[in-house]
Formats: sequence, structure tokens, C-alpha cells
Amino acid sequence: MTTQVLADTPFVDFRDVWLAYNDELLAQNNFAVEAIDLQVRQGEFIAIVGPSGCGKSTFMKLATGLKMPSQGRILIGGQAVTGPLKISGMAFQAPSLLPWRTTLGNVLLPLEIVEPYRGNFKAERKQYEERARQLLKKVGLAGYEDKFPWQLSGGMQQRVSICRALIHEPRMLLLDEPFGALDAFTREELWCILRDLWTEQPFNVILVTHDLRESVFLADTVYVMRKSPGRFVVKRDIELPRPRDLEVTYTREFSDIVHELRGHIGAVRSGAHA
Repeated sequence: MTTQVLADTPFVDFRDVWLAYNDELLAQNNFAVEAIDLQVRQGEFIAIVGPSGCGKSTFMKLATGLKMPSQGRILIGGQAVTGPLKISGMAFQAPSLLPWRTTLGNVLLPLEIVEPYRGNFKAERKQYEERARQLLKKVGLAGYEDKFPWQLSGGMQQRVSICRALIHEPRMLLLDEPFGALDAFTREELWCILRDLWTEQPFNVILVTHDLRESVFLADTVYVMRKSPGRFVVKRDIELPRPRDLEVTYTREFSDIVHELRGHIGAVRSGAHA
């Protein structure tokens, strides 16, 4: 019974969350996001889509504890969020690698900063380096450990960024438009790499993206946000069987889901979603 209760407990749990960015805006009831109720299962991959300025990045700041809600409560892993989370990793559209560090040095960075790894870094460095090398191998970057960011393509830099986000084995990965600046072929290649990493050891993923195909290919559930203020207006379960390969993106079933989501976003833009 206890095991079943734990299994049913959401890993990410937003309970009527509202956020105003300062006291003045709060006094005016001017919220960036409002009435967010969201429950995400352990190991679930969700994607959030919506027009620019709808609050997707604000939601990410709340989910990582970088912002505290003005109202409501957020629990991650059963614990109330009271500050920045150590159990999450993040990757953004810009890889933001340190130019003076090698690929290996960039991937190791979180282990030098985040406890309990930081305290053990000198003693455990060899093991940490081996972990980083294995991760780089999984994303196709074996042999690039000693290269500097300027020696890597954009797609390679983003692979390094994802490895850096996963090196401390977080329970949750947050991705904010991670593939948005890449060409279509590189983007699809990285979809498959992310799919494989997640399939191997399902951690929770929250992906913010403008790419509807990306959201449908990768996610278990897609949420559509509207703006002014931001809130979720559509929840779409993606029931395409896993494992998914790129061939599924050419099927009628896949296209129908993408078109449906596009219709929801069109409705959001025109204000049809109340």
C-alpha cells in the first residue's frame, strides 16, 4: 500500500501557483503566471509550448526554485521548494560553455560546484572524469574531450551542454529551447540522443520549445500555455508508442497531433482560449 502511494505521488506538483515579479505588480494583481496546477509523474517527459511571452521561461524559474511563487505551493520530489534545487540540471538555447575550458572541463563544472560532489572533487576526480567520458561517448563526442568550444560545431556544443546538465545525475532535467538555434538535421539528431539518454535512465524532463514536432516526438504529455498572464489551457497526452524513431514523424497520426496543437496555439494567439 505504501509503495503504491509513493508511486502515485507526483514528482512535480504545482498547486494553484501564481507569480508577480515584484510587490508593486502584486499589489496591482499583475501576474506573470496564474492558477498553475500541474502534476507530473516520476520519470515523465513533458513539453510546454505556446507563443512568445506566455510565461514558459517563468515556469522554468519556478520549477528550479530560482523564483518563489507569490501564491500557491510547489513540491518537487515530495519536498516543498524553498530555493534553488540541487536535484535538477538545465540546458538552454545558448550552450554557454566556458571558452577557456576543454569539453571535459566544461562537463565536469557542476561537480566542482554542487555538493556533495564539490567536497569530494579532488579525491574522486578520476572517477568523475571517467563518468564524463562515458557520457560524452553516449552523445557521440568520444575523442573530443580535449577540444575547446571554439573547435566544436553548434550541435557539438549543445551535446556538451546536455552532458554538463546530466553529469551530477539529476532527478530532473530542464531544457529551455535547447535545439532552437540548430539546423533541422542536427536538431533531429539531438532529439534521438536525448530520447536515448532518457530511455536508458528515465529522469523527469521539462522541455520548453516552440517546435511542435519536437514536443510531439519527445514528450509523454504536451501542455499549451497562453499569455497575459501565463496559464496552461491545454493538456495533450501523446500516445504514440515508444521507443519512437524519426520515421514516426512522417506518419498521419503524428501529423494530426502536430496540427491539433497548432490549432490550439492559433486559438491562444487569437484569444479564443479563455
